[in-house]
Amino acid sequence: MNIMQKLSSRSLFIFNLVLIGAIFGFILAFLSFSCTTPQMRVQAQQSQVVIPEDALAVAQSLQTVFRSVSDKMLPSVIEIKTVTVRRQQSQSFNGIPWEFFFGPRDQGQDNQEREYRSQGLGSGIIVRNKDGVYYALTNNHVIEDASEITVATKDGKEYPAQLVGSDTRKDLALISFKTNDYHPLAVLGDSDTVHVGDFAIAIGNPLGQQFSFSVTMGIVSAVGRTGGPGDNINDFIQTDAPINQGNSGGPLVNVRGEVIGINTWIASNLTGGGNVGLGFAIPINNVKRSIDEFIETGTISYGWLGVSLQEPSREILDDLGLENGRGALVTQMFLGSPAEKGGIRPGDFITHVNGRETRNVQMLQLAVGDLRAGETAAFTVIRDKQRMELRVRIEARTEQAASDNRGLWPGVTVVPITDQLRQSMRLDANARGLFVAQVTSGSPADIVGLRLNDRIVSVSGQQVNDMASFFRVLRDRTGDELWFGIQRGDSTLESLRFKR
Repeated sequence: MNIMQKLSSRSLFIFNLVLIGAIFGFILAFLSFSCTTPQMRVQAQQSQVVIPEDALAVAQSLQTVFRSVSDKMLPSVIEIKTVTVRRQQSQSFNGIPWEFFFGPRDQGQDNQEREYRSQGLGSGIIVRNKDGVYYALTNNHVIEDASEITVATKDGKEYPAQLVGSDTRKDLALISFKTNDYHPLAVLGDSDTVHVGDFAIAIGNPLGQQFSFSVTMGIVSAVGRTGGPGDNINDFIQTDAPINQGNSGGPLVNVRGEVIGINTWIASNLTGGGNVGLGFAIPINNVKRSIDEFIETGTISYGWLGVSLQEPSREILDDLGLENGRGALVTQMFLGSPAEKGGIRPGDFITHVNGRETRNVQMLQLAVGDLRAGETAAFTVIRDKQRMELRVRIEARTEQAASDNRGLWPGVTVVPITDQLRQSMRLDANARGLFVAQVTSGSPADIVGLRLNDRIVSVSGQQVNDMASFFRVLRDRTGDELWFGIQRGDSTLESLRFKR
């Protein structure tokens, strides 16, 4: 077969036809793929993912809860705007170079006062309504020194407000505003039922009016936190729900829409302060009684035990033979106080009040503060390694009684002599006694002549080598004479005698 016959054969025709079809199909596929956008390809891949219906139902239910809580709580939350007015002496421009250029000023123009106005912002929650007067809780530091207070509600209405009462120790305040408009009251929950890991929802007005009535969500990170700013005695709820400046006074809410705390402060290492997941709220159970007291008297009354407390170091615990450091050590006692009348003495280690554990000094202060005057409370103490229960009739706390150092028995704080103390004070290896760490001015110890850095070797003629023996003598000598044998430098002295 010649070449022409081969080219015109049927087999070659079919081969060419198949080849041309393959080439055409390849070109068409290439053009089709190149025209598909990345977004279309991602959508094609995503369309293959199916969200499980049971998981979606759980997520939607949780979302419904958060929506419902927000809808329930936001009308009860208020924005608090304050104006603080301060008057200061204006700067005088008499003398050179004023008089050189403008001549002497009138005498009446000297020492003029100028008015300075500064604005503040915080949050609050409406908790009471009586005869058209609404009462709202907030923090004391939100309204402290405010000359003008204005509240704004979620519906955009504003009302002038007045201070009803405030308290610095709990950092609480109650304000009121009057209106015929309806505003729902917040439901107060039970903070004693709060547990670590619970959902926590914070509502307030962070960082100014632009972000007012914000809702954030997290969990309860810890409970029973102490060490708040100033002398705050609350055992705070810690949360990672974002809280920033302006949230102070707003509610911390559970998934039932109940207030479990009052957002109060944040711990932050950011310049100017900012949320780093460490927010703290006053437990609402610390607040409930205060509402009625604010309305009735404008203040909060505190129970008074009449002791000075310390969280003992490991060395002191060992000296007293205490294995567990959960509690508060009575180092001193006010003569004639409820504590003395009820049998509490220096050296007692208080672990419970009315059966409730007091793990540290702040928790004991809070527990005693919440007791009413005239109420009898049961205190569980450890004395000489023995557990006992003492019943004490609480009295009302007054600043005069709590600050009268003349009745503070004995008025000295001592610590054991450790190896580190021997080295820093250059004491002999066989040095014995107790080191004077503090002497309270005006107290019996101060009157008889004790000084800081003295070393007490005897009390009322009885040798003391450790904390246990020191407190034992104090208990026995509460109603008698008191004097100290001391080592001061190279001198051995005996103090004056104090007689009650």
